[in-house]
Amino acid sequence: MQEDQWDMKLGTFDIHPVTDGRFRLDGGAMFGVVPKALWQTCCPADDLNRIPLSLTCLLIHAHGKHILVDTGLGDKEDEKFRSMFAVERTPTLQQSLKQHGLSRNDIQLVVNTHLHFDHAGGNTENGRQSGVSPAFPKATYYVQQGEYDDAMHANERTRASYRRDNFTPVADAKQWALLQGETELLPGVTAIVTPGHTRSHQSVKVESEGRVAFFLGDLIPTVAHLPLPYIMGYDLDPVQTLDSKRWVLERACDEHWLLLFEHDPLVQAGYVSKNVDGHYVLQEVSL
Repeated sequence: MQEDQWDMKLGTFDIHPVTDGRFRLDGGAMFGVVPKALWQTCCPADDLNRIPLSLTCLLIHAHGKHILVDTGLGDKEDEKFRSMFAVERTPTLQQSLKQHGLSRNDIQLVVNTHLHFDHAGGNTENGRQSGVSPAFPKATYYVQQGEYDDAMHANERTRASYRRDNFTPVADAKQWALLQGETELLPGVTAIVTPGHTRSHQSVKVESEGRVAFFLGDLIPTVAHLPLPYIMGYDLDPVQTLDSKRWVLERACDEHWLLLFEHDPLVQAGYVSKNVDGHYVLQEVSL
């Protein structure tokens, strides 16, 4: 075991990466203005210029409750969608939870970093006869009020990323709790607004006994996005993303935060430090 590896323990809390499989997105869109000659060495693209990405969610056990951060793609998309994005849901999120001895009924809190289809698709499920309903019937779902409003009033730029059947059935079931800025959901588990990718994107800080883990969501989707100017073309406000990244990375470096990556296909977590050139580098940690 590596030094500093926590064996899935964070102080008195348990943290586990849980997957909903993999998919692919366009490499150019994933790196914005960064030239392909720079990003393709670490993220080789297929013949359709797509790069592999994970769908890694976070399971937290704290204060006797099970908390799930993000829910992957879910099972509602059709074959055309699955082919376009090269979806491989093996295992599914529900299967991943089962590996930890949990079912959908054991999740008490679901926290969405934002409501794009690859982060909130598993919020709901298609029960053939009953229609689309919340996948976690005993959970309260949390997202920023601003994110929910933007998803409900998507424009031409954002509409393809927001699928209403991922969040309106949760509203119909009265399971949403909409947040107004930074909020401590449970002692040591805090939703922190990290805007840029969307106006009200949030990350999740988990802190116990002086140790901190920080689930990044789409603020820094992969290790390849650690350099400050490496910002996705999908981000609605890249300059705001830059400010959010700088704020998080400075604190992660100074305060020894464990960073948790949602979309990196190879690396789940690690600590950042600065090298002699002032660039951020990662020491990988296996969870």
